[in-house]
Amino acid sequence: MRDLSPRRRSLVLAICCMSLLIVSLDNTVLNVALPSMRRDLDASVAGMQWTIDAYTLVLASFLILAGSTADRIGRRKVFTAGLVLFTAGSVLCSLAPGLGWLIGFRMLQAVGGSMLNPVAMSIIANTFTDPRERARAIGVWGAVVGVSMAAGPLIGGLLVDSVGWRSIFWVNLPVGLLALGLTLRYVPESRAERPRRPDPVGQLLVMGLLGSLTYGIIEAPAAGPHSPLILGCAALAVACLAGLLVYESRRAEPLIDPRFFRSAPFTGATVIAVSAFAALSGFLFLNTLYLQDARGLGALDAGLYMLPMAALAFLCAPVSGRLVGSRGPRLPLLIAGVAMSASGLLFAAFSAESSTAMLFCGYVLFGLGFGMVNAPITNTAVSGMPRAQAGVAAAVASTSRQTGGTLGVAVVGAVLAAGLAGRAVPGAAAAAVSAADFVAAARPAWWIITVCGLLVLVVGLATSGRWARGTAVRTARTLEREPDPTRAGSSPRRR
Repeated sequence: MRDLSPRRRSLVLAICCMSLLIVSLDNTVLNVALPSMRRDLDASVAGMQWTIDAYTLVLASFLILAGSTADRIGRRKVFTAGLVLFTAGSVLCSLAPGLGWLIGFRMLQAVGGSMLNPVAMSIIANTFTDPRERARAIGVWGAVVGVSMAAGPLIGGLLVDSVGWRSIFWVNLPVGLLALGLTLRYVPESRAERPRRPDPVGQLLVMGLLGSLTYGIIEAPAAGPHSPLILGCAALAVACLAGLLVYESRRAEPLIDPRFFRSAPFTGATVIAVSAFAALSGFLFLNTLYLQDARGLGALDAGLYMLPMAALAFLCAPVSGRLVGSRGPRLPLLIAGVAMSASGLLFAAFSAESSTAMLFCGYVLFGLGFGMVNAPITNTAVSGMPRAQAGVAAAVASTSRQTGGTLGVAVVGAVLAAGLAGRAVPGAAAAAVSAADFVAAARPAWWIITVCGLLVLVVGLATSGRWARGTAVRTARTLEREPDPTRAGSSPRRR
């Protein structure tokens, strides 16, 4: 890909951004449609959590597998398959006859989505080899998330109010088909020189860990934290985590290479990604239900209310990319951590929902913070690693994002459901309580979002200094000196 002309590289970036657009737009559009879907499908808060988490859970489980598979058999090939599956899954979601079918089709969407974002980032990393060009390209990539945040609530609100919630999945069809045609025509095929072998045991352990953890968190308010089901989920999650740590450390080519985490910036990027996207998913989940169920707004009006947050995220993402390229990730992470934690604090300590001015102030702060955080995560994840492992490194970063999104909805939704249970009929949805009761029930969830913002700040400062950069350089050198385990005579065990 080094020989591509500037125009061709820009076109490849645009195609990759299209895949990110449909995946990101799908999430933001869906959040606005949640109350309408809940009423139509007669679902509870937990049911709404599963429409989001079934997608992000499968996505997080398969991202690393998709990244390593793309490195091995061809990035364009896997990217194309992802576009086909995601577009087909979107059509099926629009036809779902019930909640169970919708959750199942969302999982099919997620399998396709797992082949898009990490593979697209790997294509970008191998297309833009100059660090400054790559940082600017990642800034554009991050801006697409801002576009989806800005356009998603508006598009979703307009479609839900005029056509119905099923139409939100139709948006993916034209964009997916266009991206598919352009990919086949303009994106060159590429592979890693030394791709990793499949790791089915590691893959199953990751799925068991994320699945049992998410299920236990979501179902705990209804089943009770001490029920055999929830305790069994906790035990399974602990067993899968222990199995991952032991098994992966003994493999020559693990699904998740533990040596990646010797790099302090890479480890920091992983923690920051989980924290930032947990805050984002919890923020969107709470505000969607509050604006429509507690304040009684329509879907379009709710989308307009959240426009200040989306606009700031859109405007700040390319600025963050330029700052990362020129000054490194420290300043964007500092701004992101302060802004996100301040936003959460407005809701947790000062009940920002009670004043429209404070509500919008909280939205602006969160949009500013989230717009600044994405580029440092992505750039740190891929720039400190050998290009041969770009797919795996990008997939770990994407997995961290989706894991954060999954846990954010699960934890925030569980806390909200527990709070609402004392103020309404058990199992009732958010609409069964007043705005004041909703605000009171959501306060503990806002403290969780505040803590997530503080984690972005503290971890960002700790892993972006001179010492941290030194660990990244040493880790990259170690990985580049690694003997190829696929060659004859290489040891099957990594020292």
